Amino acid sequence: MKQLKILIIEDEKLIRWSLEKHLSSKGYKVFSAESGEEGLREFELHQPEIVFTDNKLPQMQGLEVIRKIKSMDEETAIVFMTAFGSIDTAVSAMKAGASEYINKPFSFEEVEVILGNIKQKLAITKEVQLLRRQQKETVTFDHIIGESAALRQIIQLSKKIARTQTTTILLLGESGTGKDLFARAIHYEGSQNTRPFVTINCSSLPESLLESELFGYEKGAFTDAKQQKKGLFEIADGGTVFLDEIGEINMSTQIKLLNVLENRVIRRLGGTAGIPVEIRIIAATNKDLKKAVDEKLFREDLYYRLKVFQITLPALREHKDDIPLLTDYFIKYYNNQFKKNISSIHKSAIELLKKYDWPGNIRELRNVIERAVILETTSVLQADCLPGEIMHLDHGFEVDAIEVPKNYFSSDNTLPPGEIEIPEGGLSLFGLEKQVIKQALDKSENNQTKASKLLRISRDTLRYKIKKYRL
Repeated sequence: MKQLKILIIEDEKLIRWSLEKHLSSKGYKVFSAESGEEGLREFELHQPEIVFTDNKLPQMQGLEVIRKIKSMDEETAIVFMTAFGSIDTAVSAMKAGASEYINKPFSFEEVEVILGNIKQKLAITKEVQLLRRQQKETVTFDHIIGESAALRQIIQLSKKIARTQTTTILLLGESGTGKDLFARAIHYEGSQNTRPFVTINCSSLPESLLESELFGYEKGAFTDAKQQKKGLFEIADGGTVFLDEIGEINMSTQIKLLNVLENRVIRRLGGTAGIPVEIRIIAATNKDLKKAVDEKLFREDLYYRLKVFQITLPALREHKDDIPLLTDYFIKYYNNQFKKNISSIHKSAIELLKKYDWPGNIRELRNVIERAVILETTSVLQADCLPGEIMHLDHGFEVDAIEVPKNYFSSDNTLPPGEIEIPEGGLSLFGLEKQVIKQALDKSENNQTKASKLLRISRDTLRYKIKKYRL
């Protein structure tokens, strides 16, 4: 879990030292200052989530410190400390932006209670911010670009499924085909669209963290569980949970997920009470789940429970007719982002984009257009702004037809003049490099260390080029 940062602004050395020592022993990252001005400098430098500030300070009063901190970051939780407690002072502190109020002298037990309250508020604030951010990312099927028959058929099927009350949908497809986009569209065009849409990438978290994120936990469930925390299933009650990379979850989590689907009840880690939830689960993967089932890596019962409705998104190479529409959309998007004014793309560049196989699918196309928009200096996107593997695709010959002299790999670093003649129609430098690397690998019997020495390049560079050329 994230280590919270606390700033103590206190001019009395003994109080400052003892509070700093206690909080550090509890696992907080603690900073301190003995005046209001120093405290504000420390705040700007470290950006703590929680601030303890005294009222009577040199140079600047605590109430003024609170106002200035709140003007810099209104989400900061502030504990107001004073030895001169009164109702008026407390009201003034709260109006200035303090979260909690404590009278001196105080015990560490009082401090712990206050910190428990603050952390609970911070957790709720985080959940609200997450939901607000996701609500702003409303997506419908109108946001999905493409007019090809393959894509329109999938969209029509997805629209029908979105309007049903089914609790499980399985999205399949290669990486970069838009599974996240379809998941959001299904949610926001369904009857649960006013409820939360929460998403988690199952491959981005360690196993222990994944379960606590999904199911939440009770106070004391494990060492760092200082307070109760709701999981994503609870937060999304009435809405949708999108489980990306579902093929990466372990067997223990698979069993718990199956129980949620079957009984619509979750249990927090360390808890005994069942908590009913009404959620739609959309799972996605680029893995072959049936193969994973056969290899005993994925539960068969969970697999069939997830695929009540299965949608397989087409790879971009299967609907290349949509490339012009997608390209136009990405050009407009990156025009706005990079303050460019590119009006169109040259016909030759479009033809090259259509000839490429797009192993990274729409995500790769988006990245290619982003790069091209940044590089282009005219109002029309030209082919020479495309990456080499795309730009050198249409030279009218096979790569294998390029002959590299047998004595190319000589003892020096030079190529004898006249050994390679450029034909009238030109040749592909991309293709030539690929063939040279292929010959070096053949000559070294696929020993990459020897091949890299033959080519006078590092082994890392060779490995990059092997991957680039798919050798």
